[in-house]
Amino acid sequence: MPSVLPVGDPAPEDGSLPESALAGLGERPFGIYVHVPFCTVRCGYCDFNTYTAAELGPVAGAPGASRTTYAAAAIEEVRRARRALGDVDLPVSTIFFGGGTPTLLSPADLGSVIAAVASEFGIADGAEVTTESNPDSVARWDLEELRAVGLNRISFGMQSSVDHVLRVLDRTHDPLRVPAVVQWARQAGFDQLSLDLIYGTPGESLADWQLSLEAALACEPDHVSAYSLIVEDGTALARRVRRGELPMPDDDDLADKYLVADERLGAAGLGWYEVSNWARDEASRCRHNLLYWTGADWWGVGPGAHSHVGGVRWWNVKHPAAYADRLAAGLSPAQAREVLDAQSRRVERVLLELRLSSGLEAGVLDDVGRSAVGELAARDLLTEEGDRLVLTRRGRLLADAVVRDLVPWNP
Repeated sequence: MPSVLPVGDPAPEDGSLPESALAGLGERPFGIYVHVPFCTVRCGYCDFNTYTAAELGPVAGAPGASRTTYAAAAIEEVRRARRALGDVDLPVSTIFFGGGTPTLLSPADLGSVIAAVASEFGIADGAEVTTESNPDSVARWDLEELRAVGLNRISFGMQSSVDHVLRVLDRTHDPLRVPAVVQWARQAGFDQLSLDLIYGTPGESLADWQLSLEAALACEPDHVSAYSLIVEDGTALARRVRRGELPMPDDDDLADKYLVADERLGAAGLGWYEVSNWARDEASRCRHNLLYWTGADWWGVGPGAHSHVGGVRWWNVKHPAAYADRLAAGLSPAQAREVLDAQSRRVERVLLELRLSSGLEAGVLDDVGRSAVGELAARDLLTEEGDRLVLTRRGRLLADAVVRDLVPWNP
């Protein structure tokens, strides 16, 4: 969850949604995202809405602002979600615990949130239930307990296998621990296992990046996410770059590393299905993230969490104490929302679906967009596969520019 929230329009205090958003509810996949805003240490590059105990200060013991009380606040929002969405049959197809570091909560707490979702909505057969985790935040027995309470997919924040790269990122885990936690997760019975990587860290050579890829592949993951480092304003990393202590990531270097990743991951049997994500097979794709990329419905639980139902998007207050206070007062934790018009939804559909290997239905484009397709194809940026437009490898490197040509629209 990004730490800077958009402005939007005021959200109703009772959390109610317009009838237009509820129309068709249950016909689209529905997921639950649970934001856990706690971290032991804040990484220098991180712009997510997360807090260490020191940053929370005196409120760290307040209801909802404490790791020990947070689950109860999240459960209250799950109950509010059920009331806001009415009594339509709405079994949850995906649950995703993100952060922050969700595994700083006890397995019992995560399990209690899963149980609340099951009680209020029901959980679909074969549902994907994911938690993110730092390699140093779990032991073997934690993973066994996480699996026992209903989690079946885990995503470890590996980022790099090279010590000096991890130090620049302020990551505290020992890279040698990654193979161990992966093995423990397999032994605990997790169905799907993912590793997150970051490339382009200042000081990371191409050889460093290749070492990280090989270390990740040696763990035989079902899924790999590889993201280029972005220097976000307001982060410790941005301040170091501004002071001249570290260089900005170089676009050519980022492109070279992306191509290396795509080639190596593909050779190892992991195919791209979204610009920054590769999976062993269709069953290994992150179904929760596919909800986002295909404009389905999800409810975001937790401070700063974003939700989307039927063209209405809203986001919660940022601070854990303010979030818990609103729930305790019987109010929605939503800070603001926006109702997307048809043009906004069309632009977002182009922006997101074009990033997928399944591509974008050409009929979504207007006349201006369709007129740009031929030139983009001639420049080897996309291909026409039946009635769908699919980015080439070169097009993936320039995905944002391709979108600008297809929807030259300023909101």
